[in-house]
Amino acid sequence: MKGKRIIIAVSNDLVVDQRVHRCAATLSGNGAVVLVVGRKLPGSQPVDGRPYRVRRMRLVFRRGPLFYACYNIRLFFFLLFRRADLLVANDLDTLPACYLASRIRGRSLVYDSHEYFTEVPELIGRNFTRKVWTGIEKHILPRIKFSSTVSLSVAEAYRGLYGLRMEVIRNLPGLENRETGRPDLLEFNPRRIIIYQGALNVGRGLETMIEAMQFLGDFHFQIFGDGDISVQLKVLAGELGVGDRVEFMGRIPFRELKAFTRQASLGISLEEDRGLNYRYALPNKLFDYIQACIPVLVSDLPEMSGIIMEYGIGQVVKDPAPEALAVQVRGMMDSHDQRMVWKKNLCKAAAELCWEKEEEKLLALYRRALAG
Repeated sequence: MKGKRIIIAVSNDLVVDQRVHRCAATLSGNGAVVLVVGRKLPGSQPVDGRPYRVRRMRLVFRRGPLFYACYNIRLFFFLLFRRADLLVANDLDTLPACYLASRIRGRSLVYDSHEYFTEVPELIGRNFTRKVWTGIEKHILPRIKFSSTVSLSVAEAYRGLYGLRMEVIRNLPGLENRETGRPDLLEFNPRRIIIYQGALNVGRGLETMIEAMQFLGDFHFQIFGDGDISVQLKVLAGELGVGDRVEFMGRIPFRELKAFTRQASLGISLEEDRGLNYRYALPNKLFDYIQACIPVLVSDLPEMSGIIMEYGIGQVVKDPAPEALAVQVRGMMDSHDQRMVWKKNLCKAAAELCWEKEEEKLLALYRRALAG
């Protein structure tokens, strides 16, 4: 891999995209010359000090069909005239440009699907838009030779649809620099902080958690991220009278986010069963909570609940109604003996579910792609 030029394309501004950063850093650390291409928004924070090069494009349109069309056109011409041994498309919204450029230039292509794109809640009910993306998927994916995704369920779904054999590379964080057996790591922050980190979009269970805060007067709920329903969530918190305990922290670079995660008492991932994308989800935040050694409460969805039950590190939601959710959260906090068991199990899980082990699958895939 030494000296090989790899261009990785994404449609975000790279500030909080941990998966792409890990992949790019691993490839760079193994001798590749890596360039990550994304977009730049008016409020985008700097992405300096990374062990790979970054190019972010400014676009007139920020969302919708015109954004995706313009970005793929610009990305295509950028890739067409840049030296590269391998192109990497992250998600379906960068695949058209990467696929076309790889065909014209005779270069290998890796497709990394971060989610089941055509089943995201934002496309449910938008039949025309969904048909367009499904059409792109049907045309290109059967022709893809090298690919990866985030969970076994998503990989099996794509295999059933297109015969695609995707490598499962989970969104695991790197090992924290700590001694996992130290007694002080088994102690909990006396403040009762519930944390959510990720996109603020429909179907994430955020409205339910905010409603549950009415019954959790001694708790604080910290929300890290931004998204389509940020304003609605803030309005809801105000209307319910919990605005002083629901803290909207905004988008924070992932290197800084770790410190906040470690201070929390409970991490939540309450995705609703709105389409196959959420049903098969295995999100970054779940593993970030584990690496920070905080117990986790997740929806009763197969991939997430499987991790919780396998490692014994938290609970699965029993009843998603706000008052019942509040009772379960309080019970998780008040059971000191159970929390100590979870904490010890979390230390073990953190040692296993880390990028240092997962990256070997990434390197094997990219070596095959460069050879092919």
